[in-house]
Amino acid sequence: MGSGAGSGGRASSSAPAIVPVVASHHKVNAEGYWVSSYNPLSADAPKLPTKAEVKASIPQHLFERSYLHSMLYVLRDTVLAGGWVYATSLCVSPHIPTEGLLSLQGLLWFTIWNVYAFWMGTILTGHWVLAHECGHGAFSPSQNFNDFWGYIMHTALLVPYHAWQFTHAKHHRRTNNLVDGESHVPSTGIENGLTEHGERESFYAVLHEAMGDGAFAVFQIWTHLVIGWPLYLMGMASTGRLNYDGTPAEDFLDHYRPGSKMFPPKVQNKIMISTIGVVFMHLLLLHLAIEHGPLPVLLWYVGPYMWTNAWLVLYTWLQHSDPSVPQYGEDEWTFVKGALTTIDRNYGIFDFFHHKIGSTHVLHHFFHEMPFYNADEATAAIKEFLGPLYNYDPTPWYQSMWRIAMTCHYVEDTKGVQYYKSFNDVPLSKDHPLTKNKAKKA
Repeated sequence: MGSGAGSGGRASSSAPAIVPVVASHHKVNAEGYWVSSYNPLSADAPKLPTKAEVKASIPQHLFERSYLHSMLYVLRDTVLAGGWVYATSLCVSPHIPTEGLLSLQGLLWFTIWNVYAFWMGTILTGHWVLAHECGHGAFSPSQNFNDFWGYIMHTALLVPYHAWQFTHAKHHRRTNNLVDGESHVPSTGIENGLTEHGERESFYAVLHEAMGDGAFAVFQIWTHLVIGWPLYLMGMASTGRLNYDGTPAEDFLDHYRPGSKMFPPKVQNKIMISTIGVVFMHLLLLHLAIEHGPLPVLLWYVGPYMWTNAWLVLYTWLQHSDPSVPQYGEDEWTFVKGALTTIDRNYGIFDFFHHKIGSTHVLHHFFHEMPFYNADEATAAIKEFLGPLYNYDPTPWYQSMWRIAMTCHYVEDTKGVQYYKSFNDVPLSKDHPLTKNKAKKA
């Protein structure tokens, strides 16, 4: 998605300069942006706790899962979705007004359907998160029960449940691992079109120069939030570098083919079941489009579906990307280091709809089996235990999104400790008009 990641510093490079904020563990850089307090390259970097030590800081009853509690949230989100559909149906028709789209009635019609799509997509992201809980085993004590409900909720949103369950588990096992990670794995400068000497040669490096800093950031946001999710599922963006057996990936690592080298042979039947479910949903949507016309299907389903996709990619992107958060090569990576690269953020009212998936995510990466409704209390416990090792960025999420789109473009290598770098800091090519003008003035 987009350039795939931001540039990373070499193992010998230093992290961004920081200024402590006395009132908390938060630190900011010279521009006033939050930065992570942990720098593994620092001579006085603290010793990291073990996963067991982090777990011991959490009251054990918070790991208990409840069938009833989880199903009540499914009911809550389903009532919200049904109520929003009903309310919208009372206000607007799925047919374009006879006066045309450019009329007052047409503009009102267009506005109402966009408001519906945004909030319906926001509500359905709640179901998406609950299915994600099922995949992790956090929904109930029974994995069969979890898989039943997770399959229904994810399939309804065109997600191949078992396939994504498998790759997402790897994402958790190998978070921010530059070689064996999964999802939003940073690409290198060379992979993005820079030469070994840091000069622009092709691909995103040249595209960035042609577009300019701001336009390229907009392009990054668009590729992530609009087309990023389907591209990822098809194996065309943001996947890992290795096949299931540890060999370098040279083929598309898609989520649909049972023979995709993402998956070991033992799970191929599950992959087939997931794909059958997604195909069934596509056929159902096609049937509805034939029966009622493509426009009602587009308005009632596709619009919200696009917003749900945007939300889920946004969360993953912001949870693991920041210029001050390290990425690790195989020689440096450990589970605890990877989990500690996760960033919690405040998503305001959307925390209610999305079960706080973005504001309690550090905890989630340590203990994915904990039910989300206990995550607030557990996050408070690990925040106290971890101290400055806990990442929380108080910056509004939309400002963080823009900053990450502007600064997180590539890493320099897949070895050692790397930090995202930005094409904004790469010199323009000699043929660029601005470079020529400077040369003339000189």
